[in-house]
Amino acid sequence: MKQNKLIIAAGTGFLGQVLVNHFKNKFEEIVILTRGKSETRNNIKYVHWDAKTLTGWETELEKADVLINLAGKSVDCRYTDENKAAILASRIDSTAILNLAVLSCTNPPKHWLNSSTATIYRHSEDKQMTEENGEIGDDFSMNVAKAWEQTFFEVPTKNTLKTALRTSIVLGKKGGAFIPLKRLTQIGFGGKNGSGNQFVSFIHEDDFARAIEFIVEKEMIGTVNVIAPNPVRNKDFMKQLRKEIGIPFGIPLSKTLLKFGAKIIKTEPELVLKSRNVIPKRLLDNGFEFNLGTIEKTLKNLLS
Repeated sequence: MKQNKLIIAAGTGFLGQVLVNHFKNKFEEIVILTRGKSETRNNIKYVHWDAKTLTGWETELEKADVLINLAGKSVDCRYTDENKAAILASRIDSTAILNLAVLSCTNPPKHWLNSSTATIYRHSEDKQMTEENGEIGDDFSMNVAKAWEQTFFEVPTKNTLKTALRTSIVLGKKGGAFIPLKRLTQIGFGGKNGSGNQFVSFIHEDDFARAIEFIVEKEMIGTVNVIAPNPVRNKDFMKQLRKEIGIPFGIPLSKTLLKFGAKIIKTEPELVLKSRNVIPKRLLDNGFEFNLGTIEKTLKNLLS
């Protein structure tokens, strides 16, 4: 059955496009809130917003079936004071203004799914983190995630269901982390990163979009780990990537080298060194079936 209206806030990036491709034949109308100009393209309506203030875009939320908010400055940058402030503000401001927008609607969205992150859990090489028993840590990234979810949930929206999507690395053909990882491996740097023992939690872009649809269908609320069920150690992830690409060897990158390299390409080593050992318990308990739930299947598909 076709639903009526889908709104994607900040939907012009990689994940937004994954969702548009998945949902384009499942909704009568798709509206993207964007910092770009207002226009209609390929039957999709783009509406300008600044993700901070109500300037008229909020009327688009009326009678929406689903609102998905993907807003947030990329964490693929150096954690300078200025970037840290922007990372936090971009998540808090957009979520806070959407709370106001939803409350201002006569017919608010039925279900609002807000981005969050699996980085909310502590570095773990031992324990698997589920929604129920996951241990939430205390550093810059984890505190951003906590503030983000708090801003989302602290405002009651009695006519709108709310779900925070604790997502990790989404692997896709046209964007995200997969492309630089593939390039590194092709030029011979596809060895383990650091000790290689840290876990990588990932999800294939198709399963990501299917999981979002499932969460809406099942009216799942609260926090959901949107992640494949089989996290793998970094050394095994890189080994599988080399195998699928057909590169027999890969130079390992030590912690020191990664820190040096991260400075040059203006990013943070945490992005590859943190162990995200996260399990999608609620999705599995509700009966969601992953099509590409292992790293082997995921990489085979992306490189086919």
